Amino acid sequence: MRILVTGFDPFGNETVNPAYEAVKLLPDNIAGAEIIKLEIPTVFGKCDPVVEQAIIDKKPDVVLSIGQAGGRFDISVERVAVNIADGRIPDNEGNQPIDQTIREGGENAYFASVPVKAIVEKIRARGIPSSVSYTAGSYVCNFIMYCVLHSIATKHPGIRAGFIHVPFMTSQAIGKPVNTPTMSIQTISDAIEAAIEAIVERSVDIRTAEGQIS
Repeated sequence: MRILVTGFDPFGNETVNPAYEAVKLLPDNIAGAEIIKLEIPTVFGKCDPVVEQAIIDKKPDVVLSIGQAGGRFDISVERVAVNIADGRIPDNEGNQPIDQTIREGGENAYFASVPVKAIVEKIRARGIPSSVSYTAGSYVCNFIMYCVLHSIATKHPGIRAGFIHVPFMTSQAIGKPVNTPTMSIQTISDAIEAAIEAIVERSVDIRTAEGQIS
């Protein structure tokens, strides 16, 4: 099995992005799967061609995208990507789409095709907080998740894909409010490794109660 793992470059006012910093720490082989690491730009309309080309060139069985969600306390495994781009802030090239459809004629939403609940369970088994998330937001993270799933649905059948949001890494807390949630970069990387183990082990998700009231 070959797994393409992507992580964004720094964006906003940050000088690092824990997404790709954690990806870089991953071993090159996890549970027998070859790991391909790829940094992608935090830019609407430019991140997706980079991933698309990697899918064509590397022919992965799975695409797992990682993104920073500053303010979240745990490792959030995303279940749904929606067909809308609505930027709260500009991306790294100043683009700020408002209420824009990502793919004209595309489905309103796509569900992750990796075993989301099994991933959460595997991460928790390592003593790392994790949960199922039902919103990947409307920024570049949701954009790439939607684009990858749409590409798979229309051009690359058989590939599985998903997205994981990670908190700020510890050093990013400097200059932020004292209650800003963070996680060590090694812990974040360990969580991603656990997620990949679950993906290798399971093609069908487990059935557990992970729904949310609000």
